[in-house]
Amino acid sequence: MKIDEDGVTFTSHWDGSQHRFTPEKSMELQWDLGSDIHIAFDECAPFPTTHDYAKKAMDRTHRWAIRSLAMHKRCHGINYQALYGVVQGSVYEDLRKESARFTSALDVDGFAIGGVAVGESKKEMVQVLDWVMPMLPDDKPRHLLGVGEIDDIIPLIAHGVDTFDCVQPTRLARMGIVLTKGGEISISKKEFEEDVQPIDKTCQCYTCKNYSRAYIHHLFHVRELLGYRLATIHNVFFVHILVKEIRDIIKKGGSVYGVK
Repeated sequence: MKIDEDGVTFTSHWDGSQHRFTPEKSMELQWDLGSDIHIAFDECAPFPTTHDYAKKAMDRTHRWAIRSLAMHKRCHGINYQALYGVVQGSVYEDLRKESARFTSALDVDGFAIGGVAVGESKKEMVQVLDWVMPMLPDDKPRHLLGVGEIDDIIPLIAHGVDTFDCVQPTRLARMGIVLTKGGEISISKKEFEEDVQPIDKTCQCYTCKNYSRAYIHHLFHVRELLGYRLATIHNVFFVHILVKEIRDIIKKGGSVYGVK
């Protein structure tokens, strides 16, 4: 991968072919995909990184945000598609606050906080939110890029995060790990070989209403693709219900920590 002022050149690991992406190309692709939310083209600095490089990446992200916004306004789709500006700055307070000020002044529909899932500790991630969240408008959504593990969702929402994107529910499903109110279950373990209960008795997903732990255990044992699909359906549904319960509590004026 090569980054320059105009954009990024990627080399395919499949055939070695090169692919060029710019802020304008990124916007065109996201419009063509029909995604509800577009993310401005940005540079996510690696972790750890120096203050000098983090600033360089942040400044480029800001310039690319202006180009992304201009292209976004020129594109047209059947349905309106939102654009989020990205806050960068690694783990440096001055850079994070500078980026939050710059991005919040843009004519965008929401904000994405980037660079918080590249190797830093959870303590550092929360510190970044403490710096950034008070500086972002309350009337626009705040999205945390690449974060959303089950144990993180409630405390991060308490910090003001509205939405997340994370592969954990599907990744765990591929590993045979399913989510329940009592914690994670490794469905491929022998103890579930004759367990006729659903994955989670309280769950109303398609998997839990139609299949037992024993059957899903068998599917993973023989490496039948249906097993991965059923585990994925359950895990995604579990996260959906968890966030719905949090949302309902917030609407009633309660604490997100009241969700069990």
